[in-house]
Amino acid sequence: MSTENAKIALVTGGGSGIGLSAAKALEAIGFTVILAGRNKEKLDQAVKLFAAGQAVARQLDVTSPQSVAALFQDIQETFGRLDVLFNNAGNNVKDVPIDELPVEDWLSVINTNLTGVFLCTQAAVKLMKQQSPQGGRIINNGSISAQSPRPNSAPYTASKHAITGLTKSTALDGRAFNIACGQIDVGNAATDMGNKALAGRMQADGHIAEEPVIPVERVGEAVAFMAGLPLNTNVLTMTVMASAMPLVGRG
Repeated sequence: MSTENAKIALVTGGGSGIGLSAAKALEAIGFTVILAGRNKEKLDQAVKLFAAGQAVARQLDVTSPQSVAALFQDIQETFGRLDVLFNNAGNNVKDVPIDELPVEDWLSVINTNLTGVFLCTQAAVKLMKQQSPQGGRIINNGSISAQSPRPNSAPYTASKHAITGLTKSTALDGRAFNIACGQIDVGNAATDMGNKALAGRMQADGHIAEEPVIPVERVGEAVAFMAGLPLNTNVLTMTVMASAMPLVGRG
């Protein structure tokens, strides 16, 4: 694989869903993409969807400092730089009232959705500060839950609100090093998680209602738009959702 003059992007949770869609859209605008995630078999299958030499698969547990450090060392040695990090890996648990929420479920969501993003961001900033030319872009997958909660969603909502703070802090601290950081908040894309909306989701007043979804490709295109901007321009926050998504007025 020739990496000379290539633009390099890392997508966590890149084997399916939003991550894979974003990776394909990044390939379309000239990036070589590193698909990272826990399921090596799924990642290897995903790589086959790319042109030869345009994607590689790497195993990663975002909750493990050792796993994150090993991946970024590999990136530095193999590619020499990182231009874009899309922090996409995340998880969720069953919606339950907060007084019934096992602490293990809370920690599972926070460790992946927040600590995992922190670990990857920390490693990316370190590499982007050292590389020449200096700088790069970090894009965090937030959620419309970063703006307004669903009922009984304390861990997920808390993790995504925290991502907004991390995004803004990284954007500020990265400014002196030509590192841009932005966030994309997605509402009901057609993925395994997003398609649950078609079966009905609880609304703020307690009733169950079907919600519209958008093709996951629209999200990938939005990520690629953010990634393709020059580093002197940043989309700090972007919300991508179905036009009829019941977000405005939610709650």
